[in-house]
Amino acid sequence: MCRFVIYKGTSPVQLSHLLTRPCHSIINQAFDSRLRLDHRRPINGDGFGVGWYDTVHDEELGSQPCIFTSVTPAWNNANLIRLAEKIKSPLVFGHVRATTAGSLSLDNCHPFVFGKIMFMHNGGIADFHLIKRRLQAGLSDEIFSVVQGNTDSEWAFALFLSKLPDAKAKSFSHQTLQRAMLDTIATLNNYADLAGITEPSLMNFCVTDGESVVATRYISSLHDEAASLWFSSGTTFSEYTKGGHYKMTKADKRENIIMIASEPLTFEKADWMEIRTNNMVVITPKMNLLQIPIVDKFYVPPSDPAAPNRGTDFAAAKGLLSARNSLPPTQLTYNAP
Repeated sequence: MCRFVIYKGTSPVQLSHLLTRPCHSIINQAFDSRLRLDHRRPINGDGFGVGWYDTVHDEELGSQPCIFTSVTPAWNNANLIRLAEKIKSPLVFGHVRATTAGSLSLDNCHPFVFGKIMFMHNGGIADFHLIKRRLQAGLSDEIFSVVQGNTDSEWAFALFLSKLPDAKAKSFSHQTLQRAMLDTIATLNNYADLAGITEPSLMNFCVTDGESVVATRYISSLHDEAASLWFSSGTTFSEYTKGGHYKMTKADKRENIIMIASEPLTFEKADWMEIRTNNMVVITPKMNLLQIPIVDKFYVPPSDPAAPNRGTDFAAAKGLLSARNSLPPTQLTYNAP
Protein backbone atom coordinates (compact mmCIF):
# COMPACT_ATOMS: atom_id res chain seq x y z
CA MET A 1 0.00 0.00 0.00
CA CYS A 2 1.07 3.58 -0.57
CA ARG A 3 2.78 5.80 1.97
CA PHE A 4 3.67 9.48 2.18
CA VAL A 5 5.83 12.02 3.99
CA ILE A 6 5.44 15.78 4.51
CA TYR A 7 8.11 18.29 5.52
CA LYS A 8 7.49 21.89 6.51
CA GLY A 9 10.29 24.01 7.95
CA THR A 10 11.36 27.56 8.61
CA SER A 11 14.46 26.74 6.56
CA PRO A 12 14.61 24.68 3.37
CA VAL A 13 15.65 21.04 3.55
CA GLN A 14 17.81 19.32 0.98
CA LEU A 15 15.52 16.68 -0.48
CA SER A 16 18.14 13.95 -0.04
CA HIS A 17 17.97 14.37 3.76
CA LEU A 18 14.28 13.55 3.56
CA LEU A 19 13.98 11.07 0.69
CA THR A 20 17.20 9.19 -0.02
CA ARG A 21 19.81 9.42 2.75
CA PRO A 22 17.93 8.28 5.91
CA CYS A 23 18.21 4.51 6.30
CA HIS A 24 14.46 4.38 7.00
CA SER A 25 13.45 7.02 4.47
CA ILE A 26 10.15 6.72 2.66
CA ILE A 27 12.04 5.21 -0.29
CA ASN A 28 13.66 2.51 1.84
CA GLN A 29 10.32 1.85 3.51
CA ALA A 30 8.98 1.06 0.04
CA PHE A 31 10.89 -2.23 0.08
CA ASP A 32 11.89 -2.61 3.76
CA SER A 33 9.00 -1.47 5.95
CA ARG A 34 9.32 -2.11 9.70
CA LEU A 35 5.85 -1.13 10.91
CA ARG A 36 3.53 -1.56 7.92
CA LEU A 37 3.80 -5.09 6.59
CA ASP A 38 1.63 -5.63 3.53
CA HIS A 39 1.62 -9.35 2.80
CA ARG A 40 -0.35 -8.74 -0.42
CA ARG A 41 2.04 -6.14 -1.83
CA PRO A 42 5.21 -6.12 0.31
CA ILE A 43 6.95 -3.71 -2.07
CA ASN A 44 5.74 -0.21 -2.99
CA GLY A 45 7.21 -0.25 -6.47
CA ASP A 46 4.42 1.18 -8.63
CA GLY A 47 5.85 4.65 -9.00
CA PHE A 48 6.50 7.66 -6.81
CA GLY A 49 6.20 11.41 -6.73
CA VAL A 50 7.74 14.36 -4.96
CA GLY A 51 6.41 17.92 -4.94
CA TRP A 52 8.03 21.06 -3.56
CA TYR A 53 7.68 24.82 -3.44
CA ASP A 54 10.37 27.40 -4.23
CA THR A 55 12.34 28.74 -1.29
CA VAL A 56 12.14 32.27 -2.68
CA HIS A 57 9.15 33.38 -4.71
CA ASP A 58 9.93 34.23 -8.32
CA GLU A 59 7.23 36.12 -10.20
CA GLU A 60 8.23 34.55 -13.51
CA LEU A 61 8.12 30.99 -12.13
CA GLY A 62 4.87 31.53 -10.25
CA SER A 63 3.70 30.16 -6.91
CA GLN A 64 2.66 26.70 -8.02
CA PRO A 65 4.69 23.70 -6.77
CA CYS A 66 7.04 21.67 -8.94
CA ILE A 67 6.25 17.97 -9.30
CA PHE A 68 8.53 15.09 -10.29
CA THR A 69 6.87 11.70 -10.81
CA SER A 70 7.91 8.37 -12.28
CA VAL A 71 6.41 4.89 -12.66
CA THR A 72 9.77 3.26 -11.88
CA PRO A 73 10.52 2.07 -8.33
CA ALA A 74 11.74 5.03 -6.28
CA TRP A 75 14.84 3.21 -5.01
CA ASN A 76 15.99 2.53 -8.55
CA ASN A 77 15.54 5.99 -10.07
CA ALA A 78 18.89 7.68 -10.71
CA ASN A 79 17.24 10.98 -11.63
CA LEU A 80 15.54 11.18 -8.24
CA ILE A 81 18.85 10.60 -6.46
CA ARG A 82 20.54 13.31 -8.55
CA LEU A 83 17.75 15.84 -8.10
CA ALA A 84 17.46 15.19 -4.35
CA GLU A 85 21.09 16.20 -3.89
CA LYS A 86 20.56 19.55 -5.62
CA ILE A 87 17.10 20.76 -4.55
CA LYS A 88 16.11 22.51 -1.33
CA SER A 89 12.61 23.48 -0.27
CA PRO A 90 10.80 24.57 2.90
CA LEU A 91 7.73 22.45 2.05
CA VAL A 92 7.94 18.99 0.51
CA PHE A 93 5.42 16.24 -0.24
CA GLY A 94 6.73 12.75 -1.03
CA HIS A 95 4.70 9.67 -1.99
CA VAL A 96 5.47 6.08 -3.02
CA ARG A 97 2.76 3.95 -4.58
CA ALA A 98 1.56 0.36 -4.51
CA THR A 99 -1.27 0.07 -7.00
CA THR A 100 -4.68 -0.77 -5.54
CA ALA A 101 -6.89 1.38 -7.79
CA GLY A 102 -6.05 2.77 -11.18
CA SER A 103 -3.44 1.74 -13.70
CA LEU A 104 0.32 2.11 -13.52
CA SER A 105 0.85 5.49 -15.17
CA LEU A 106 2.32 8.92 -14.52
CA ASP A 107 -1.18 10.38 -14.33
CA ASN A 108 -1.91 8.21 -11.29
CA CYS A 109 1.22 9.14 -9.33
CA HIS A 110 0.78 11.47 -6.37
CA PRO A 111 1.03 14.33 -5.50
CA PHE A 112 -1.78 15.88 -7.55
CA VAL A 113 -1.70 19.60 -8.27
CA PHE A 114 -4.06 22.41 -9.22
CA GLY A 115 -2.69 25.95 -9.09
CA LYS A 116 -1.10 26.40 -5.65
CA ILE A 117 -2.80 23.34 -4.18
CA MET A 118 -0.99 20.01 -3.76
CA PHE A 119 -2.73 16.84 -2.52
CA MET A 120 -1.88 13.23 -1.56
CA HIS A 121 -3.87 10.24 -0.29
CA ASN A 122 -2.94 7.07 1.56
CA GLY A 123 -5.73 4.52 1.89
CA GLY A 124 -8.72 3.68 -0.25
CA ILE A 125 -12.33 4.72 -0.78
CA ALA A 126 -14.41 1.57 -0.41
CA ASP A 127 -16.42 0.44 -3.47
CA PHE A 128 -15.51 3.67 -5.21
CA HIS A 129 -17.09 2.50 -8.46
CA LEU A 130 -20.50 2.72 -6.75
CA ILE A 131 -20.15 6.44 -5.96
CA LYS A 132 -17.93 7.64 -8.81
CA ARG A 133 -20.72 8.84 -11.08
CA ARG A 134 -22.47 10.66 -8.23
CA LEU A 135 -19.20 12.37 -7.26
CA GLN A 136 -18.49 13.40 -10.85
CA ALA A 137 -22.00 14.77 -11.33
CA GLY A 138 -21.46 17.25 -8.51
CA LEU A 139 -18.33 18.80 -10.04
CA SER A 140 -18.13 21.85 -12.25
CA ASP A 141 -16.85 21.33 -15.79
CA GLU A 142 -13.58 23.02 -14.85
CA ILE A 143 -12.92 20.83 -11.81
CA PHE A 144 -14.07 17.70 -13.65
CA SER A 145 -11.42 18.40 -16.31
CA VAL A 146 -8.65 18.59 -13.71
CA VAL A 147 -8.59 14.80 -13.32
CA GLN A 148 -6.10 13.13 -15.67
CA GLY A 149 -5.86 9.65 -14.15
CA ASN A 150 -8.32 7.01 -12.96
CA THR A 151 -7.77 6.66 -9.21
CA ASP A 152 -10.17 7.21 -6.35
CA SER A 153 -7.49 9.49 -4.86
CA GLU A 154 -7.50 11.99 -7.72
CA TRP A 155 -11.30 12.13 -7.78
CA ALA A 156 -11.19 12.82 -4.03
CA PHE A 157 -8.81 15.68 -4.85
CA ALA A 158 -11.28 17.03 -7.40
CA LEU A 159 -14.01 16.83 -4.77
CA PHE A 160 -11.78 18.75 -2.36
CA LEU A 161 -11.18 21.47 -4.96
CA SER A 162 -14.94 21.79 -5.43
CA LYS A 163 -15.31 22.52 -1.71
CA LEU A 164 -13.00 25.55 -1.84
CA PRO A 165 -14.67 28.97 -2.26
CA ASP A 166 -12.24 29.64 -5.12
CA ALA A 167 -9.79 26.90 -6.13
CA LYS A 168 -7.82 29.48 -8.16
CA ALA A 169 -7.35 31.88 -5.27
CA LYS A 170 -3.89 33.36 -4.71
CA SER A 171 -4.00 32.52 -1.02
CA PHE A 172 -5.91 30.27 1.36
CA SER A 173 -6.23 30.44 5.12
CA HIS A 174 -5.61 27.22 7.00
CA GLN A 175 -9.22 27.46 8.18
CA THR A 176 -10.41 27.42 4.56
CA LEU A 177 -8.35 24.31 3.79
CA GLN A 178 -9.57 22.70 6.99
CA ARG A 179 -13.26 23.31 6.20
CA ALA A 180 -12.85 22.01 2.64
CA MET A 181 -11.20 18.85 3.96
CA LEU A 182 -14.00 18.23 6.46
CA ASP A 183 -16.60 18.82 3.73
CA THR A 184 -14.78 16.37 1.44
CA ILE A 185 -14.84 13.61 4.04
CA ALA A 186 -18.48 14.31 4.94
CA THR A 187 -19.52 14.21 1.28
CA LEU A 188 -17.72 10.91 0.64
CA ASN A 189 -19.41 9.42 3.69
CA ASN A 190 -22.78 10.67 2.48
CA TYR A 191 -22.25 9.16 -0.97
CA ALA A 192 -21.30 5.84 0.66
CA ASP A 193 -24.50 5.89 2.72
CA LEU A 194 -26.61 6.59 -0.35
CA ALA A 195 -24.95 3.70 -2.20
CA GLY A 196 -25.40 1.30 0.73
CA ILE A 197 -21.64 0.78 1.16
CA THR A 198 -20.75 -0.80 4.49
CA GLU A 199 -17.01 -1.39 4.14
CA PRO A 200 -15.00 1.41 5.80
CA SER A 201 -13.04 3.89 3.71
CA LEU A 202 -9.50 4.81 4.72
CA MET A 203 -8.99 8.52 4.15
CA ASN A 204 -5.54 9.70 5.15
CA PHE A 205 -5.55 12.87 3.05
CA CYS A 206 -3.06 15.71 3.04
CA VAL A 207 -3.19 19.05 1.28
CA THR A 208 -1.14 22.24 1.17
CA ASP A 209 -1.13 25.61 -0.53
CA GLY A 210 2.58 26.15 0.13
CA GLU A 211 1.86 27.97 3.41
CA SER A 212 -0.41 25.73 5.49
CA VAL A 213 -0.71 21.95 5.65
CA VAL A 214 -3.80 19.92 6.55
CA ALA A 215 -3.57 16.15 7.04
CA THR A 216 -6.13 13.62 8.25
CA ARG A 217 -5.95 10.21 9.82
CA TYR A 218 -9.45 8.93 9.21
CA ILE A 219 -11.59 5.83 8.74
CA SER A 220 -15.36 5.67 8.28
CA SER A 221 -15.76 3.21 11.13
CA LEU A 222 -16.55 3.31 14.84
CA HIS A 223 -14.64 0.13 15.57
CA ASP A 224 -11.46 0.12 13.44
CA GLU A 225 -8.19 2.02 13.54
CA ALA A 226 -7.28 4.17 10.56
CA ALA A 227 -4.09 3.77 8.52
CA SER A 228 -1.09 4.81 10.59
CA LEU A 229 0.05 8.44 10.68
CA TRP A 230 2.81 10.03 12.77
CA PHE A 231 4.33 13.45 13.31
CA SER A 232 7.65 14.75 14.55
CA SER A 233 8.79 18.28 15.36
CA GLY A 234 11.93 20.00 16.51
CA THR A 235 14.71 22.41 15.61
CA THR A 236 16.99 20.22 13.48
CA PHE A 237 16.73 16.94 11.58
CA SER A 238 20.16 15.51 10.88
CA GLU A 239 22.34 12.41 10.63
CA TYR A 240 23.93 11.55 13.97
CA THR A 241 25.58 8.24 13.01
CA LYS A 242 26.98 7.04 9.71
CA GLY A 243 24.74 4.76 7.74
CA GLY A 244 21.81 7.14 7.43
CA HIS A 245 20.73 7.17 11.07
CA TYR A 246 18.86 10.45 11.55
CA LYS A 247 17.12 12.00 14.52
CA MET A 248 15.04 15.05 15.35
CA THR A 249 16.70 17.40 17.85
CA LYS A 250 14.88 19.87 20.08
CA ALA A 251 17.27 22.65 21.11
CA ASP A 252 14.47 24.82 22.51
CA LYS A 253 10.69 25.20 22.40
CA ARG A 254 10.65 26.46 18.82
CA GLU A 255 9.21 24.26 16.08
CA ASN A 256 11.54 24.90 13.16
CA ILE A 257 10.63 21.59 11.52
CA ILE A 258 7.40 19.60 11.43
CA MET A 259 7.18 16.28 9.60
CA ILE A 260 4.17 14.03 9.06
CA ALA A 261 4.65 10.49 7.79
CA SER A 262 2.78 7.24 7.28
CA GLU A 263 5.67 5.50 9.04
CA PRO A 264 8.43 7.14 11.14
CA LEU A 265 11.61 8.06 9.27
CA THR A 266 13.90 7.41 12.25
CA PHE A 267 14.47 4.67 14.79
CA GLU A 268 14.35 7.10 17.71
CA LYS A 269 11.25 6.40 19.81
CA ALA A 270 11.15 9.90 21.27
CA ASP A 271 11.09 11.52 17.82
CA TRP A 272 7.57 10.54 16.81
CA MET A 273 4.03 10.83 18.13
CA GLU A 274 1.11 8.86 16.73
CA ILE A 275 -1.82 10.92 15.47
CA ARG A 276 -5.12 9.66 16.85
CA THR A 277 -7.63 7.97 14.58
CA ASN A 278 -10.23 10.35 13.13
CA ASN A 279 -8.20 13.45 13.87
CA MET A 280 -6.88 16.24 11.70
CA VAL A 281 -3.45 17.85 11.96
CA VAL A 282 -3.00 21.44 10.79
CA ILE A 283 0.35 23.19 10.36
CA THR A 284 -0.19 26.94 10.19
CA PRO A 285 2.04 29.37 8.27
CA LYS A 286 3.61 30.35 11.62
CA MET A 287 4.52 26.71 12.33
CA ASN A 288 1.86 26.09 14.93
CA LEU A 289 0.74 22.45 15.07
CA LEU A 290 -2.95 21.94 15.75
CA GLN A 291 -4.61 18.56 16.39
CA ILE A 292 -8.34 18.69 15.82
CA PRO A 293 -10.83 15.82 16.22
CA ILE A 294 -13.07 15.09 13.23
CA VAL A 295 -16.37 14.92 15.09
CA ASP A 296 -18.95 12.98 13.09
CA LYS A 297 -20.84 9.73 13.49
CA PHE A 298 -17.55 7.77 13.39
CA TYR A 299 -15.80 9.78 16.09
CA VAL A 300 -15.07 8.13 19.44
CA PRO A 301 -13.88 10.55 22.17
CA PRO A 302 -10.65 9.59 23.98
CA SER A 303 -12.65 9.40 27.22
CA ASP A 304 -14.86 6.65 25.78
CA PRO A 305 -13.74 3.18 26.99
CA ALA A 306 -14.07 1.98 23.38
CA ALA A 307 -11.48 4.48 22.09
CA PRO A 308 -8.35 2.41 22.87
CA ASN A 309 -10.03 -0.77 21.66
CA ARG A 310 -10.46 0.04 17.98
CA GLY A 311 -9.47 -3.02 15.98
CA THR A 312 -6.28 -3.07 13.89
CA ASP A 313 -7.10 -6.06 11.68
CA PHE A 314 -8.87 -4.12 8.91
CA ALA A 315 -6.08 -1.64 8.20
CA ALA A 316 -3.37 -4.21 8.92
CA ALA A 317 -4.81 -6.56 6.30
CA LYS A 318 -4.32 -3.78 3.75
CA GLY A 319 -0.75 -3.10 4.82
CA LEU A 320 -1.64 0.25 6.36
CA LEU A 321 -1.07 -0.50 10.03
CA SER A 322 0.67 -2.97 12.31
CA ALA A 323 -1.51 -5.38 14.23
CA ARG A 324 -2.02 -4.31 17.84
CA ASN A 325 0.10 -7.12 19.24
CA SER A 326 3.10 -5.80 17.33
CA LEU A 327 2.70 -2.06 18.02
CA PRO A 328 1.26 -0.72 21.28
CA PRO A 329 -0.62 2.56 20.80
CA THR A 330 1.53 5.70 20.43
CA GLN A 331 4.79 3.83 20.99
CA LEU A 332 7.45 2.65 18.59
CA THR A 333 8.81 -0.82 19.33
CA TYR A 334 11.46 -1.52 16.73
CA ASN A 335 15.18 -0.91 16.91
CA ALA A 336 17.78 0.11 14.40
CA PRO A 337 19.25 -2.83 12.49
